[in-house]
Amino acid sequence: MDNRTETEKRLRRRTIISFVVFFALIIAGYIGWRVLYTEQMDNGVQKDIRKGLKTNESIFENLFSTHHLAKTYLESEAVKKVRVNGRIGMGVDFDAALWKLRVVRKPGDTLFLTLDDIKSLPKTDVIFDFKCIEGWSQVTHWGGAKFSDFMKKYNLNDQSQMNYTGLITPDQKYYVGIDMASMMQPQTLLCYEMNGKPLPMDQGYPLRLIIPVKYGIKHLKRIGTMYFQDTKPKDYWAEKGYDYYSGL
Repeated sequence: MDNRTETEKRLRRRTIISFVVFFALIIAGYIGWRVLYTEQMDNGVQKDIRKGLKTNESIFENLFSTHHLAKTYLESEAVKKVRVNGRIGMGVDFDAALWKLRVVRKPGDTLFLTLDDIKSLPKTDVIFDFKCIEGWSQVTHWGGAKFSDFMKKYNLNDQSQMNYTGLITPDQKYYVGIDMASMMQPQTLLCYEMNGKPLPMDQGYPLRLIIPVKYGIKHLKRIGTMYFQDTKPKDYWAEKGYDYYSGL
């Protein structure tokens, strides 16, 4: 009887301790949630979460090399029906006949280029696995001018030494900021073809960005304005809580 009583006491004590720990964890979790919920925001997310994203960004940037190439595929492996990853910035009132690429070299100094100007550069094709933050991916085939060739052609050497490139759609509703190292990576294209044909309207005609080392949210469709700066340009999805770097 004494052994049974002692065993029952131990079981009761352990049960009580388990319930105390369980409820303490619930309370701690609730307090933590309340702290995060009421914490001051930083570009769409709580400051502590943004700190974590910035730490990840710093790690990825330090590990990144322009010699790192995304895996490429055979043309036969590319899908024929390419999925559209978002339509923000693709206003139906767009007049392609009036389009020119605005390249802001510095305030008060803007270069205007036509699609023929871009096509005068050597054409490069890239076939890679396009990855979307929504969880899908497709092997897709794109053609255009290397961004690095574009920078050399138009004497943008000083701009290439800056930390970031900013891109904005003609209607200014979609915009991204991208680190210069990723932009200068040799697979990054100012793209005007998909599957060997001119870009469809819903894929960013006449000119879009293809940057295989980034998730799809950085592949801005229908480039209207390009600019350069050392501080981070505004970025549509980073303002809504996503990772600014968005690297693969």
